[in-house]
Amino acid sequence: MPMERSTRQRAAIRAAVDHAARPLLAQEVLELAQQDVPGLGLATVYRNLKNLVEAAELQVVQLPGENPRYERAGHQHHHHFQCRGCQRVFDVHACPGNLARLAPAGFTVQDHELTLYGLCAGCNGA
Repeated sequence: MPMERSTRQRAAIRAAVDHAARPLLAQEVLELAQQDVPGLGLATVYRNLKNLVEAAELQVVQLPGENPRYERAGHQHHHHFQCRGCQRVFDVHACPGNLARLAPAGFTVQDHELTLYGLCAGCNGA
């Protein structure tokens, strides 16, 4: 029976991330997954998130000074927007392109991350 419970819990965690369609904090994953598995605890969520990241099903979104968020792996290169009102993070499927021209002379840019900050549509209308 423990394997079935673990599978139900993991399925609820996967479904929470999939349905949100945005990077989620572990606490957000817990609240959404508890709709399917009411007894789910935060330690179980963290353990399953770790396993899903190791299995390359989820990836970590780390914004400076923030707790990690989790999203489905396999997204094409993209960036993020964090709302200063509700603190939620959203995917931005656009990129300004090659930012190598911003690096000092002699430096080689290997990758970049870009986070936009402002108000989401929900907070902007409030």
